[in-house]
This record gives sequence, C-alpha cells and structure tokens, in this order.
Amino acid sequence: MILASQSPRRRELLAYIEPDFRVIPAVGEEHIPDGATPEQAVLALSRQKAEEIAARYKDEIIIAADTVVAIDGKILGKPHSEAEAFEMLSTLSGRVHSVFTGVCVIFADGGIENFAEETKVEFYPLTDEEIAAYIATGDPMDKAGAYGIQEKGAANVKGIVGDFYNVMGLPVGRLARILRGRI
Repeated sequence: MILASQSPRRRELLAYIEPDFRVIPAVGEEHIPDGATPEQAVLALSRQKAEEIAARYKDEIIIAADTVVAIDGKILGKPHSEAEAFEMLSTLSGRVHSVFTGVCVIFADGGIENFAEETKVEFYPLTDEEIAAYIATGDPMDKAGAYGIQEKGAANVKGIVGDFYNVMGLPVGRLARILRGRI
C-alpha cells in the first residue's frame, strides 16, 4: 500500500487503520477543472495524485487525498502570505464553512474508489488581535483555509458536524470501510 501524500497528518491518520504502507508523494502539477465545485475539485485532485503514482506502481493499493476549505462557494487554499491568511481567517470568523476531502483509492486489480467527504466547521467570532496572534504562530501558513483544527487553530473552533479527521485531511472511518471491503 502506498500513500501518495507528503502530509504528516495523513501519514498519522492512515496508520490508525493500516500500519503497513509506504509514502510516495505525487509531484505532478495539479489541475482543478474550470467551474468545479469544491467537492468536484477534491475528487479531481485526489484522482490525479492517485493515478500518477498508480502508473508507476501497478501492483500496489494507492491512496491519495486532497483537502480544501470552502465558504460561500469559494475555495480557500493555502495562504501565500500573512495578509492572505488574515483575509481568510477574517472571512471564517463567526461563520460556518465546509471542509471537503477527496480520497482516491486505486486497487491493484484496477478498481477505483473516489469519494468526497464534507465536514461543517463553525468558528467563534475572532478579533483582529486574535487573528494576528494566531498567524504569528506560523500554523496557518501551510494549511487550507489558514488553520489546523488539530493544533493552535482548535481554539477558534466553536463546533463541527461530521468527521473530525476529515478536517485534518483524511476521513478515517469511511476510508477504513472501503479498505476492509477490498483488502
């Protein structure tokens, strides 16, 4: 089994359900189809990653994932600057947003399971000072939507509806059921 991701969080989460796997990150250029919804985007991106690795490792089970944060139909990726992180967190402040993770599993027999999971996350209202202090920790800079629920960003979260692990980047329960049905 191969995890086609360099994310330490996905590595940790996959180990909860399958301790025996290798990590070989996909490195190809990702492309979101024009006009894609957040759900369609993560389905496409996870499939692109899985297919890239599956082309080289045909006798392995390949697992790839991609996560985005979306609000008002707009995808919030990883911030490129502190100002962009501030804008994202200000947008999420006091509101409910969606976290979508797309997962693609390609089995050695050619079977493919490609699915998306949505979790709703509500943030407390945040002051400019709270946002600036959080950005100063550095945590927001490598995460979709400029926060990590499993780290200091947890203090901003009022509640969630759905799979907590999905927000971290891998819907563990649903993936476990898919793997159990095929392994």
